[in-house]
Amino acid sequence: VQLQASGGGSVQAGGSLRLSCVASGIPGDSYAVGWFRQAPGKEREFVAAISWSGDNKQYSDSVKGRFTISRDNAKNTVYLQMNSLKPEDTAVYYCAADRWRAIHTPNYWGQGTQVTVSS
Repeated sequence: VQLQASGGGSVQAGGSLRLSCVASGIPGDSYAVGWFRQAPGKEREFVAAISWSGDNKQYSDSVKGRFTISRDNAKNTVYLQMNSLKPEDTAVYYCAADRWRAIHTPNYWGQGTQVTVSS
């Protein structure tokens, strides 16, 4: 099982970034993917999730309307488009995979990618 997150970086407030998560070896025929983040001194929190088909999506209240999750199953890749970034979005972002019903407590995790938003 491998989940490879990329696309992090440093941007100014109001800017945009797109994170990518390439998945391979996930057990089962279909899997959901979630994005989580952890800021220094804080617990890891849920950001967004998408089902295998893409028909179901969830967002945390803090990113709703600014972030968009999508996926391209032909490329085994899930994207997180982050617009109107705020300094409070600064964190290490992780992608994770599991069945849709378990996506808030996923078993499979990738390494993180750092996102830093300056004011």
